[in-house]
Amino acid sequence: MADDKQGRDEKADNEKRRQRERMQEEARTRADEEEPVRVDSGEQLGDLDGALETHNYPTTTDELVEAYGGYEIETQGGTKSLNKVLAGTDNQQYDSPMDVRQRLLGLVHR
Repeated sequence: MADDKQGRDEKADNEKRRQRERMQEEARTRADEEEPVRVDSGEQLGDLDGALETHNYPTTTDELVEAYGGYEIETQGGTKSLNKVLAGTDNQQYDSPMDVRQRLLGLVHR
């Protein structure tokens, strides 16, 4: 290809075409993938989410179960009480509501 305006224009057009083709191929490849699950902790933790915000930290698993054991949490198998979600876990310390949320969401998504 000649190094003149027409040659440079053709080269740029070819690069744009190849880029479009790559994007289309990627879209076709990704069409077979499952959509990622969006996690909205407020939706899954329900009323417990607000309670965690006002709780005093640091706290422990045992303290959370004592205070909020009856709160219902959405899990993959339906709703379960906080007491049941944390039943098989060790007593650990949490420094913030985010720590508790991360732990709970990890447990309900197993």
